[in-house]
Amino acid sequence: MKVKQSIPKHLRYTIGSFNEQFPDDDACLAFLKDQKYPEGLMPCWKCEKDRKHHRVTGRPAYACDYCGAMISPMAGTIFEKSSTSLRKWFYAMYLMSATRCGISAKQIQREVGVTYKTAWRMFKQIRTLMSEDISLEGEAVEMDESVFGGKRRGQGLQGRPTGGKGNKSIVVGIAERKGKGRVVATIADDTTRATLFGIAKEYILPESTVYTDDYTSYHGLAGEGYQHRRINHSAGIYVMGDVHTQTIEGFWSLVKRGIGGVYHSVSRKYLQSYLDEYTWRYNHRLVPEPMFTLLLKEISQPVDLLRASEGIQTSRG
Repeated sequence: MKVKQSIPKHLRYTIGSFNEQFPDDDACLAFLKDQKYPEGLMPCWKCEKDRKHHRVTGRPAYACDYCGAMISPMAGTIFEKSSTSLRKWFYAMYLMSATRCGISAKQIQREVGVTYKTAWRMFKQIRTLMSEDISLEGEAVEMDESVFGGKRRGQGLQGRPTGGKGNKSIVVGIAERKGKGRVVATIADDTTRATLFGIAKEYILPESTVYTDDYTSYHGLAGEGYQHRRINHSAGIYVMGDVHTQTIEGFWSLVKRGIGGVYHSVSRKYLQSYLDEYTWRYNHRLVPEPMFTLLLKEISQPVDLLRASEGIQTSRG
C-alpha cells in the first residue's frame, strides 16, 4: 500500500534532492556564481567593467574572457577564505534548514565530517544568513517578555527580573496575529517602561492594536499611539475573547524546547544569533517553498565577516 506523504510536494526537499542538485563542489560554485551574477556577466576588477568569465580549472574562481583576471564568487560571502569544501558548507546549510528545533554544532561535526572548531564556525556563519531586519505590519500584535538561562532569582514585579543578572537574559518578543504571522525577538537590558516602549516603537506600526498581559511597565502604551488591550494574568485569566498573548507565548515555548533539547544552554553573548535562527525559521513557515531553497537565496548577500567569525565557543552548542 502506498503511504501518503504528509508534506506537500512543493515543500519537499530530501537528501536525495540535495545530492542530485549539488553532487560536488563544482555544482555548488556554479550555483553561487549564478546566484550572485544572474545576468551571466561578472565584474572584472582589471577591465573595470562587467565581462563574460570562464571557469578556472582546479581553483574556485572564474577568469575574465578578455584579460584573464580572476574573481571568486565566494568573495564577500560566508565562504570567503574558507578551505572547507563548498559542498560541505551547502550540506551544513541543508541540515540547519531541515529541522524545526535546530541542530547543534556537534551534530554538524558528525554529519559533515569536519572538526568541531570548523563545525562551530560554519554553524555560526550560516546563522548570520538568518538575521533579518523587519518591521511588523499586522494591525494586531502581541508583546511579551521572557527570561532565558539561569535560575530566576531577584525577580521584579509579577515574577519578572527588572534587569539581566548573571547568566540570565531578558528577551522581548512581538508577534503578528494575522497577515504574514511573523515574530521578532530581541535581547533587552531590562523590562522598564522606557525599554519596552522603545522596542514597541522600533517594530510596531503606529495605531496597531497591541495585546499584552497586565505587567505594570506596559501602563501608558495607549498614549504612544497604539490601541492597547490587556489580559489579566495575575488574576489567573489567560484568554478573554480575542484578548490574549497565546501566540507569542507559543513561540517562547518553541524556542525554549529547542534550546533546552538541542543546545542545553546558550550564553548571552550568542543568544541573539540563536533567536535570529528561530525567528527566521518561524517567519518563513508559511512560505510555499522548502526552507533550504529559501536559505540558499541568502548566500549571495554581503555579510559582515568580522561579526560572523568572531570567537570560537568551547562549550557544547
